[in-house]
Amino acid sequence: MNRRKTPYSIEEATKESPTLAKLIDLSRESNAMLQSIQPFIPSTLRPAIKAGPVDGTTWCLIVEGNAAVAKLRQLLPRFQAHLLSTGKQVTDIRLKVHLAKKNI
Repeated sequence: MNRRKTPYSIEEATKESPTLAKLIDLSRESNAMLQSIQPFIPSTLRPAIKAGPVDGTTWCLIVEGNAAVAKLRQLLPRFQAHLLSTGKQVTDIRLKVHLAKKNI
């Protein structure tokens, strides 16, 4: 087994691993989609939303709290229409609730 003595940079690692390169591309795509729908998200909700994974034509948003999910659910058709108008082939947007851990 060859072990490298110096650490890899992200760029070097992606050049050597097609799988990692694909993950980085998907992450960039997801973040770009979130950026493009920002104008449609109420400003008070923006900090509670993170870009999630892209799986084919399904995109996931990770949302903090059930109240934010309820509001975003109403906006999903607008998000999807906007993404389709920009050439993104998103046929489904899923919302996943991320509950913050409470300190005891």
